[in-house]
Formats: sequence, structure tokens, C-alpha cells
Amino acid sequence: MKLYYAPTSPFVRKVIVTAAELGIDGEIERIDTATTPVDPDPALAAVNPIGKLPALTTDDGETLYDSAVICEYLAARAGNGAMLPADGAGRWATLRLQALADGLMDAAILRRYEGWIRPEDKRWPDWDAAQRAKVTGALDALEVEADVLAPVPTLGTIAVACALGYLDFRFADEPWRANRPKLAKWYEDHWAKRPSMIATAPPT
Repeated sequence: MKLYYAPTSPFVRKVIVTAAELGIDGEIERIDTATTPVDPDPALAAVNPIGKLPALTTDDGETLYDSAVICEYLAARAGNGAMLPADGAGRWATLRLQALADGLMDAAILRRYEGWIRPEDKRWPDWDAAQRAKVTGALDALEVEADVLAPVPTLGTIAVACALGYLDFRFADEPWRANRPKLAKWYEDHWAKRPSMIATAPPT
């Protein structure tokens, strides 16, 4: 398998952490890919018409995207039903949690692009504030759920861990832990020092 990869992408990190927790990360070749919305990578666009990371080319030559699809594929390939239950309430809870974390990451990345890619004279404070509100809303929802968040890897908990790690990486000056002690404890107790997270930490 080949993964179009950037070490700073939380969605890429989610895929690699999932593969590591499944014990199949050694089967994936990483293809370094530099891409932004205004400077897309031609090789990535050739396999993913949306031009976004991550994309995974399987051994059969099929390319999968986005991260949620790739992670479900990896769990199925590894035969791991605990990562994503096949049916029932557990499946929908896992998918909902993943969607919440993915939405947090989407909003955080949009904030990053606004402050990094967009020319300073064209930046829109109201846009940034709206994306920040989405991040805050997701974090507050996760704080409410922290007592029942599983301590083990699922497609949902991995996504949450990678979202929180991205905030530490890109928005360290906006500490998310301050008013969310339960979520902070869950992250520190179960994820911050987990080998799969340490191995995939973005470069500083």
C-alpha cells in the first residue's frame, strides 16, 4: 500500500496511528507530498481529484480517500472489529465520535490556512472567529463525554487524540486544556505517551 503523506497533517496522522494500532503500518509506503489549496501537488491530484491528503493506493491499485474511508479499510483489512463495530449502537457511536473529531480538525486547519496562506490584507477576522467557535464547540462536547470515552483505540478515539495533538502543534498559544480537565486527563492518561502517537508526532 502507498500512502500520500505529510507529517503535519492530523488526518494523515490519524491513518498512520490506526495502521500502527492494527499492527500493519509496516505494510504502508509513505509518499511525501507537499500540497496546499493554492499549490496542489500534481501527483496527488492524479489519484485524488479533490487534491487533499491523505490518499491510499491499495495493493490492488485502487485509491481510497478521505481519512475516514482509509481507516475503515485498514480496520477491515486487519480483521479488527473492535476498531469499528460492524453494526449496532457501538458502530454509530464510533462513527459519530470520528465525525466530531474530524470536524474539529477541519475547522482548525481552516484557521491555519487563514493565518498562514491567505495574504494578510485579505484575512477575515469573522471567518477565523467562526472556525474557532467550531473548535470550541467540539472541545466542549468532548469534555462532556470524556467520562465515557473509551481508553482503547477505536476509529473515534484515535481521531479525537489526533485532533487534540494538532491543537497542541498549531495552536499551543490557545490552551484547550484550561477549562476541560476531564478531556485533558483522558488524553494524558491514554494517548499522549502512547507509542503510536509518539512515533507520529509532527516535526517541531
